[in-house]
Formats: sequence, structure tokens, C-alpha cells
Amino acid sequence: MGTLDGRSAIVSGSGRGIGREIALKLGSEGASVVVNDLDPAPAEETAAEIRAAGGTAIVCAGSVVEDGFADRFVGTAIDTFGGLDIIVNNAGYTWDSVIQKMSNEQWDAILEVHLKAPFQILRAAQPYLKTNPVDHHRKVVNVSSVSGTKGGAGQANYSSAKAGVIGLTKSLAREWGRYKVNVNAVAYGWILTRMTEAVAGDNAFIEVEGRKLPVGINQKIADSASTRIPLGRPGTPSEAAGAAYLLCTQDANYVSGQCLVVDAGTH
Repeated sequence: MGTLDGRSAIVSGSGRGIGREIALKLGSEGASVVVNDLDPAPAEETAAEIRAAGGTAIVCAGSVVEDGFADRFVGTAIDTFGGLDIIVNNAGYTWDSVIQKMSNEQWDAILEVHLKAPFQILRAAQPYLKTNPVDHHRKVVNVSSVSGTKGGAGQANYSSAKAGVIGLTKSLAREWGRYKVNVNAVAYGWILTRMTEAVAGDNAFIEVEGRKLPVGINQKIADSASTRIPLGRPGTPSEAAGAAYLLCTQDANYVSGQCLVVDAGTH
């Protein structure tokens, strides 16, 4: 018996990193999971791993910012699993620059993926949540960042988007309480993923929707950052997923409108 038996979940950006671990955790606890990634291959790998462990998963690949995606994502859970109980808005990436060098394209792209996309997904889910009441509490977990709680140099776009996620979370907690929906956020500190791994020399790159973007942080900066973390190390994606999972359980039924900072006590 899993703690989430009979529940269905959608997790954006769950082909890799933190999102993947969240999907795996929800699946291991009995939830039927809709896995999403911009690229079909990693999404299929996550779904296959859930199924191999005895769980249930299906893929809804595509960009969270594309027209019609939100309705398709929500509809996949409802049509395939007969309902929607858990929404995790995790998809995103960074495109950093100091403000005087930041283009409108950089600003708009990051705000769109981190703030507009979650808004659209939640808006798409509202009619179903309103008209299909259930006995248990449904859950929303929006992924924010400590950059959204305290700012980040060179991250005016990302920090603004992640601060907006917290505002969105608190607003919907007030709106959706009458539907028995808990809406919370997790603000992650330094979690080791391909976006934040230490790299030697020039940064590594990823391609996102035709854009070649740098990822990773300088090894010296990484070493310095580790000394400022009380636990002495960055977190793992599995540890990050654990925090999101806690907010998806019925033990958190009276927790709503909160932002759980997951940074090992750094601030």
C-alpha cells in the first residue's frame, strides 16, 4: 500500500533532474503519473522506470509554453487515469545575465516558462477541480527557488519569475481552499542537477527550443558555496523530491499557501 494509491499526478519537466525524482517518488507511492519533458526520450525513460517498479505512468511530451499544452497536459491525466489529484509545476531552465546585458527575449522566455506556464496549467485544471469534488485533499506543488526568496545576481529574470511563483501559490491557496486543494511551493537551494553541476573551464551547454544556453557553475564558485551550506554539501535531486512529496501527502492537509525552503538551512 502506497500513501498515494488511487491518486493521479502530472509533473512537468520530469524527464530529468528534480522533476524526474519527483515523478519516481510519486509513482513509487502508488500515484499514476503523467510524465512530461520537452524531449520525448527522457520522458519515456522516466515513465518506463516507474512502470518497471510496478507503477503506472504515461508520457505527455512537449514544451510547457506551447499553445494548447496546458489543456493537453491536464486532459491526459483525466482521460487516461480518470481524474487529477496532484499537480507539480517543475519545468524550467535558466538564462542568466546582468540586467544591462539582458535582452527582452531573455526576460520573456524565463518568465514564460517559470511563471506563465504554471499559471496556464493551473487555469486549465480549475474547471475539473471545481466540478469534480472528491473526499480527499488534492495537491498543488509549485517549484520556486531561493533566488525567488532572496534574489540572485545575474538572475533578474529567473528571480522575478520564481518570486512570482510564490505569489501565485499564495493566491491560489486562497482561491482553491473551497475545492479542498492545498497549494504550496518549494524553494530549492543548491541541488545537484545538470543545470548546477560544477564544471571546469567554460560552462557546458544545453539546447532549449533552438537556443544554446550555458549550464553549470565554475568549480571555484561551487567549492566556495559548499562552505556556506550548514550541511557542507549541495542537495541531491532525490532529497529535493522528498520535500515536494511531503506536500503531496494527506499528512499535509492543513498546510496551504506556504513556501517550504529546501536549502539545508543556508538562509
